[in-house]
Amino acid sequence: MGRAMLRQIVDYSHRADPYPLYEELRKTPVFHDEDGPYLVSTYHEIHGLLHDPRISSDPHNLTVPSSDPLAQDEGDESALPPVFLKLDPPDHDRLRRITNRPFGPPHSPHKVHDMRGELDGIVGGLIDGIAASGNPDRIDLVEDFSYPFPVTVICRLLGIPHEDESRFHVWADTIAASLDPAPGADPAERRREASAAQLELGMYLGGLIEERRTHPGEDMLSQLAAVDEEPDGSLSTLEIVSTAALLLIAGHETTVNLITNGMLTLLRHPDVLQRLREDPALSVPIVEELLRYEPPVHMLPRRSTLADIEVAGVTIPKGATVSLVLASGNRDPKRFENPDRFDPDREDIQHLGLGSGIHSCFGAPLARLEAQLALSELARRLDNPRLLEDPPPYRRNAVLRGPRHLPIACDGIRTP
Repeated sequence: MGRAMLRQIVDYSHRADPYPLYEELRKTPVFHDEDGPYLVSTYHEIHGLLHDPRISSDPHNLTVPSSDPLAQDEGDESALPPVFLKLDPPDHDRLRRITNRPFGPPHSPHKVHDMRGELDGIVGGLIDGIAASGNPDRIDLVEDFSYPFPVTVICRLLGIPHEDESRFHVWADTIAASLDPAPGADPAERRREASAAQLELGMYLGGLIEERRTHPGEDMLSQLAAVDEEPDGSLSTLEIVSTAALLLIAGHETTVNLITNGMLTLLRHPDVLQRLREDPALSVPIVEELLRYEPPVHMLPRRSTLADIEVAGVTIPKGATVSLVLASGNRDPKRFENPDRFDPDREDIQHLGLGSGIHSCFGAPLARLEAQLALSELARRLDNPRLLEDPPPYRRNAVLRGPRHLPIACDGIRTP
């Protein structure tokens, strides 16, 4: 198998269907070549490491140089302070607890549920926009729906003024584009564009945060900017900027891929699509099965070991680089029966699609609700939808895997 396996995983020619490679990889649950990362590809081993405090997410702990072809898919480091995604306890725990206050239990238990009406309105508006374009013969679901939807949601969540949402879309597009490898492009120019977008975003958010400290509203930025007397204290302006940028990019990328992979899978399984059209409640198990079957994040690269760890009979030494191949674990036949079958009636879907442990996806409740509403409404309103390209063109990123475009056609769009 050797280093060629790693290169094949990253190679764009396998992006449309990497699952045969993962099947081969699982034959060696902990795979390592001479100077590359340790790849862990089986469900129980990945799940164990996600809960193991000896695994670090802090890139400063990557002490051993590693020729890791997956590293290119993480994008460039931000000039902002590190987000909790790339911190270990106790710093991680403090920042995540503070950020969660305005977003979920126990301080804001109904936050995501209360957004349902607003999310419905955004979904309906985007589908109405597709109908108004008058061209049902060729719709790019990514450009017209999956891409703008989560950015708009995050803008509303943070409290970005409506007139500034278009600026946010531009920054999100630029920063997101920097996450995808671009063979032939000037890497220095890509870094410059991404850094400029990060700087503009940071300056904009910094000014908005200061304004909200003086004139707070009900939005998340106002709540994060408030002085808090609890033991964890408050976030600095730079920490709030960093956290808001994380919500924008990480939340956006995950949801775009989840919705697009979801619609692609449903169009390949028209019987399930018809069931969803007739029963919108089926969106809940469908999204859970999608998170197993076609997850938006395929790997968690560049973790490091803080001590020697034995996994599946292999000792991963202290200081090693580890990549957890979540999408492979989700198709592990030792964990899931008929793992390559898309089955929303599956009774046990304890997937790894949104991670697990202390670094499980912070925005998971919102991502789930966005995908449920998006897929059920697309199923209801698109008349006889069908794929125009299969497979569609994929993003070049092997970590954040999803179609870059999803050309579809339909006979018409039903009224709300």
